[in-house]
Amino acid sequence: MVAVTENVQRRLTIQTVEIAPNITAIRSLDWDRDRFDIEFGLQNGTTYNSYLIKGDRIALVDTSHSKFSDLYLETLKTLVNPKAIDYIIVSHTEPDHSGLVEDVLQLAPRATVLASKVALQFLENLVHDPFSKRIVKSGDVVDLGDGHEIEFVSAPNLHWPDTIFSFDRKTKTLFTCDAFGMHYCSDDTFDVDLEAIEPDFRFYYDCLMGPNSRSLLNAMKKMGELGEIKIIANGHGPLLYHHLDFLREKYHNWSQVQAKAETTVGIFYVSGYGYGDKLAHVIAHGIQKTGVGTEVLDLSTADVQEIQGLAGRAAGIVVGMPPSSNLAAQAGISSLLAVTKNKQCIGLFESFGGDDEPIDSLRRQFTEQGVKEGFAAIKIKESPSPATFQLCEEAGTDIGQLLVRDRNIKQVKSLDVNMEKALGRISNGLYIITSQKNGVKSAMLASWVAQASLQPLGFTVAVAKDRAIEAFMQVGDKIVLNVLEEGNYKELKRQFLKRLPPGADRFAEVKTQTAKNGCPILSEALAYMECEITDSMECSDHWIMYCSVKEGKVSKQDGVTAVRHRKVGNYY
Repeated sequence: MVAVTENVQRRLTIQTVEIAPNITAIRSLDWDRDRFDIEFGLQNGTTYNSYLIKGDRIALVDTSHSKFSDLYLETLKTLVNPKAIDYIIVSHTEPDHSGLVEDVLQLAPRATVLASKVALQFLENLVHDPFSKRIVKSGDVVDLGDGHEIEFVSAPNLHWPDTIFSFDRKTKTLFTCDAFGMHYCSDDTFDVDLEAIEPDFRFYYDCLMGPNSRSLLNAMKKMGELGEIKIIANGHGPLLYHHLDFLREKYHNWSQVQAKAETTVGIFYVSGYGYGDKLAHVIAHGIQKTGVGTEVLDLSTADVQEIQGLAGRAAGIVVGMPPSSNLAAQAGISSLLAVTKNKQCIGLFESFGGDDEPIDSLRRQFTEQGVKEGFAAIKIKESPSPATFQLCEEAGTDIGQLLVRDRNIKQVKSLDVNMEKALGRISNGLYIITSQKNGVKSAMLASWVAQASLQPLGFTVAVAKDRAIEAFMQVGDKIVLNVLEEGNYKELKRQFLKRLPPGADRFAEVKTQTAKNGCPILSEALAYMECEITDSMECSDHWIMYCSVKEGKVSKQDGVTAVRHRKVGNYY
């Protein structure tokens, strides 16, 4: 039985589905959302999933985003008398999960909130009236009656420090909050179309779960102790059922790769303060693109041993400035300084929370210990924009590349000399790919380009995972392929090969026009093609993007495409 309530103007809908005996999913479908927390672009909207469990007692697992206030509360009232709700399980306190907890508590005043210790601390600042509460941790059980025993699993740092999973023993349903989710909005309650959801499932993992792969592996180990799991009821996107084992194995494999990375950066920030968590995860995403692992800790909730343990084994340290008034975070900073070594790299960023610890004084304390900067301190003077988040991602990539530079040089030298020379004999044209998304422009020099289809006209391009433009080349994004001309390309090549600091304007002093798809066209190019990326394939350290050509023009009919001849094939 599916009930849908519509709000056509904003394309917000509610879907209710009985996913297991006495368990109803209340899915808030946000069809048109194109960004999540500003920093990550979405192609397919998102959902906010909430669950109602009815035994002899009633539990509500999470609520919804505040934008769904009227729709969600009206729907909840059709499913249950709110006054009959005994428990509200708060998986974590990020607003997309807990945005309506206070509203539900007003309707269900006798309900007890079940959450982790850290979550309840956060909630006390969000809910203005006193409420009944109980801390739950791994192994704790709440009996709802009729066989519905809810067992809790602590899963901190996925992707906030307050996360818990909850498992219904009767139906073998595991409620996982952000883990195993995806930003994908459709009428399918479950993962029926694997081909459609898999790219979003991977992108979500890379952006939100990958930065704490060690914590995820610990949580998955605890999941294994629960026994059979039939349904993963996540917080975003379709629930996992049809392909649960396959997608669960994907999570495990991706996390093992990240956790086994030879080099790690520890990222320290304060959850829920300013934009600290969002900026931290964007920087982490940039670092991971270079093959460097990350671990993320909240300075205000982690203990000194955790902070110093991570800082001691990390090759790099990134700190989001905490509030001056947060004594726990200040103690965390002091413990960081106590174990920092001069062989490490440091990166600092402001959280834009209104009470940030001054960045210059902390920078001076680190550099006086001989620590080198992996990227220039990021100072934020206004609410972060897409350009700010792009700067942060590029800064993460910079520190990651710095940390693996020597290792990569050794790998280059280790390849068989005959093999590398043979591979280098594959010649390619010279191109510049340009892109524009959310008002931010990017570009890269490319040579691994090849026509791939005739109907429709299309080509493929290989993009290294650590390229800044990689974030602009997701499925659905628009680009322009600019073809360089033989005898007239050196200045453009020099400009787009130049190493620039994060956030710098790649198009400074370059003549451009604007394509119909909004991307820059280089005026000096021999030809250009406006394209849409329609598919992608992961190939080790590169992504292969298939691009469908929509428009194109040649500026000089007798011009010849510039060609690049390499001597070796194991580096650019």
